[in-house]
Amino acid sequence: MGPMTRRARATRLVVCPGDGPPGGKDTLAMALVVPQARTWRTTRTTRTTRPALRTPRTATVLTGAGLVLLPWVVVLARTMPQTTEVSHWSTAWIGLDLMLAAGLTGTGVLLRRRDPRASPLAAATAALLVMDAWFDVTTSAGTGGQGMALLLAAGAELPLAVACAVVAGRRPR
Repeated sequence: MGPMTRRARATRLVVCPGDGPPGGKDTLAMALVVPQARTWRTTRTTRTTRPALRTPRTATVLTGAGLVLLPWVVVLARTMPQTTEVSHWSTAWIGLDLMLAAGLTGTGVLLRRRDPRASPLAAATAALLVMDAWFDVTTSAGTGGQGMALLLAAGAELPLAVACAVVAGRRPR
């Protein structure tokens, strides 16, 4: 098949509401829908058939939770000790690094397959990378490992977080 045949098959004629000639209230306009618009139309139709998440209530709860945390941060800043002994320190860090490995690998695999699930996984991985850089740098302050923590944050974790954020910001195809 030549390119003209494929294009003709990819384009279809649909009837959609539009502005007709003056005086015709319910006049329908004919429109050619290209494959991109058809994909958008299908996605939009699919979204409206699912039960809607109660966005205003969810938004209120999330906003309230964020605002409630602000005074709690002040309490923590005034009451937390500067140093502490921690049990299972290595388990916590190994677990975080395993989550990072899973997030980076999963994002790469889904991205290669052009799977739309790559975007939310990339967003979660970006957040974990920023968190890892933050805790590496802050927990190494005043130690011999601070230079390495800064180098890893600037040279690996934060650039990877930016790359994941770019993937997360793209529209799924």
